[in-house]
Amino acid sequence: MRDMLDLLVGDGTDLNALQMSLRAVLVFMLTLAFIRIAGRRSFGQRYPFDACTTVLLGAVLSRAVVGASPLWPTLCSGAAIVLLHRLIALASLRWPSVESWISGEACELVRDGRVDEAQLRHALMTHKDLQEAIRKHLGDEGAPVRRATLERDGAVSVLPGRSS
Repeated sequence: MRDMLDLLVGDGTDLNALQMSLRAVLVFMLTLAFIRIAGRRSFGQRYPFDACTTVLLGAVLSRAVVGASPLWPTLCSGAAIVLLHRLIALASLRWPSVESWISGEACELVRDGRVDEAQLRHALMTHKDLQEAIRKHLGDEGAPVRRATLERDGAVSVLPGRSS
């Protein structure tokens, strides 16, 4: 059985086109399973925690396709990344402090129409960054803004103010 498997998916970096193709199909199918195990949040959200999982999983599993690392240990390490992601996500649900550490907190950049300079510096944003976000949301840089918040996912949400 082991010899047949080695014949199909190869061993090491000296792979033929069929072996690499079969590895790609296997890794693709397992990656889909891993994504389902990780949950929708791993690819639907834009949090650094989820991005880290996505990038790391892609980097690790690509090594299995090209034979840069042994196939089965590489697939196991991919599974470990996904399970760790799932466990941390579950811990975030249970303990708010874990969620805050993993996903951060929202940062209010504009409050009642006034820019909070300290929060802007804390967020490492410039006035130009803020003006760009306002333009994207309101279509007008000079439009009144009641509140602008740097959300945990890095997006800026803007609530328009009342026109005088």
